[in-house]
Amino acid sequence: MKYLVSYGATALVFFALDFIWLSTATPFYRERLGELLLEKPNLQVAGLFYLVYVGGVVVLAVLPALNTGTWINALIAGAVLGLVAYGTYDLTNQSTLRGWSSAVTFVDLAWGTVLTATAATAGYLATRASGLG
Repeated sequence: MKYLVSYGATALVFFALDFIWLSTATPFYRERLGELLLEKPNLQVAGLFYLVYVGGVVVLAVLPALNTGTWINALIAGAVLGLVAYGTYDLTNQSTLRGWSSAVTFVDLAWGTVLTATAATAGYLATRASGLG
């Protein structure tokens, strides 16, 4: 049950914040990436990303923080994971794709770091509040 609560809370916060971000930042990406973007995102692939990524956040940030008993560990581990994961995507794209924007890389690195840290902390706090952590 602990894993389910951790996963559910982390997923809810991650998805909600990312939905808000992507809903408002689409013009930023479209302006800088233009023809690289699809007209509409592939929601099945996006859903697969969310399932896998949130699982990684839970295993690598939330559960270890529950073992140490401090939300600071969830925050830091989430931030590091977000920086590494989003950095892998953006820096690889910037190194291999013609027309990839440095501004997109910078903004995505910042967003991925903050988003993952926030979701991991929320997952930790929700699990502790449920009495399962």
